[in-house]
Amino acid sequence: MSDHKAHLAQGSLGAVGSFVMAIGGTAPAFSVAVASAAIIAEAGVFSVASVFYCGLIMIGLVLAFANLGKSHPNAGASYTWVSAIFSPFLGFLTGWCLLLSSIIFMAAATVPAATSTLMLVAPHYVDNTYIVSLVSAFWLSLITLVVIKGAKFAYIIQLSMLMTEIIIILSIISCGLYLHVDHPAHPPELTWILPLSISFKTFSASAMLALFLYWGWDVTMSLGEETKSGKSELGVISSIIGLILFFTVMISVVLVVLTDDEILKSSSNILFAVAEKIFPKPWSYIAILCTLLSTIGTIEAQIVQFSRCLFAMSRDRLLPTALSEIHPKWQTPWISTLVIWCLGLLVILASSFLPSVNEILKASISAIGLQICLYMSLTATASAWHYRKMFHHSLSEAVIYVLWPAFGALCMILVGLASLFTTDLYSTLIGISAILFGIGIYFMKINLIDTK
Repeated sequence: MSDHKAHLAQGSLGAVGSFVMAIGGTAPAFSVAVASAAIIAEAGVFSVASVFYCGLIMIGLVLAFANLGKSHPNAGASYTWVSAIFSPFLGFLTGWCLLLSSIIFMAAATVPAATSTLMLVAPHYVDNTYIVSLVSAFWLSLITLVVIKGAKFAYIIQLSMLMTEIIIILSIISCGLYLHVDHPAHPPELTWILPLSISFKTFSASAMLALFLYWGWDVTMSLGEETKSGKSELGVISSIIGLILFFTVMISVVLVVLTDDEILKSSSNILFAVAEKIFPKPWSYIAILCTLLSTIGTIEAQIVQFSRCLFAMSRDRLLPTALSEIHPKWQTPWISTLVIWCLGLLVILASSFLPSVNEILKASISAIGLQICLYMSLTATASAWHYRKMFHHSLSEAVIYVLWPAFGALCMILVGLASLFTTDLYSTLIGISAILFGIGIYFMKINLIDTK
C-alpha cells in the first residue's frame, strides 16, 4: 500500500461510529422515498424479490470491502486496494468512478432535501426547479461545513438524525401493517419472493434501482484511517444484513398500504404517501422530516467518501498534491472537501435547467449506475483475487473471502452491462464520457511524470 505522507485524525471513530456512518450512508428513508416507486413501476409486486436478491448480491460486495478494509485500512479504500492488487491504472479507474458517482449523486440527494424542506415551510415552491436548486445549494453548503470539522463531529450529527429517522420509519411500518393487514392493497403472496417468479428482463430492469437502495455503506471503508484498528468492518456487515430485511419489509409495507395508482402518483416521495394514508395531517409530515434527515445523512456520507478518496489519490500524486492538504486543527482533507462542494454546486446549477424535479431525480439515478457497478465490481474482484488462497482453507472461508465476493462482482458487471441497454442514451453517454475523460487524465499525468 502507499506510503502515508499525510495523516488524518486517527482513532476518531469506534465500532458504533462505523455502524452509524454505514447506516447513514445507506440512508433508509431517502432510498425508499426516492427509489421504491421506480422499482415497483418496473417489477410490480416482484419488487420484493428484486430488493431481496440484490441484497444478497450486495452482501458479497460488503464482504469484499470488509475483508480488505480489515487488513489494509486506507482513506483511498477501493482506489488503494485495486491499485496494489491489480495495477495503478485500474486503481485510478476505480477511484475515478467513485468520485464521479459522488458528484452526480449530489443532484439526486440534495433535491429531495430541498423538496422536503419546502414541503414543510413553503409547499407552493416544491415544483419550482430554481427554488429547489437554491435550497439544495444551502443544504450542500451547510453539510460541507459539518464534514470539514471532522469524522467524529460528522458522526455525532449523523447519530442524532439516524435515531429520529429509525423511530419514524418503525412507526410507519408498524402502523401501516396494523391498519391494512386485514385489507391489503396487494394481498401478499409467496410468489413475491420466489426466484423463478421474476423474469430476467424484469429483474435486470429493476436491479440497478434496487442496488441503489443499498449503496452508500462503503463510506465506512473510506474512514479506515480514522477508525480504531479492527473496527472498520463491523458496522458495515451488521448494517447491510439488517437492511436486507428492513428494505424487504419496507417494500412489502408499501405494497400492502398503497394501490397501484397511489404508488404512481407518489413517485417523488413514496414514504410520505404511506404516511398520509395512515396518519392524519399534520402527523403525516413526520415522513417528510424523516426523508429530510435521511437525505442530509447520505449527503454527509458522500462528501466524506469523496473527500477521502480525492485526498488519497492526490497524496499518491495522481492528482494535484494541493488536494491532500490537511486542516491543521481538525485533521481533515479540507481542500478536497471544498472541491466536492464546488462541483456539487455546479451539478445542482446544471440540473436546475431540467423541466421538473422528477426529471432531475430520474436523470441523476440513471447516470450514476455505471460508475457504481464499475468501481464496486473491480474492488470485489480484487478482494477475491487477493484472498484466493483462502479458497483451500475451509468452506466457510472460501465463501466469505472468495466465492461470495466474486459472485457480487460478477452480478455487478452484468447489471452494469444491462444498464447500457436499459438506461436512456443521454445518461449512458454522460456516464461513458466521464469515465473516458478520467482515463485521459491518468495517461496525461503518467506521460508528464515519465517526461520529467
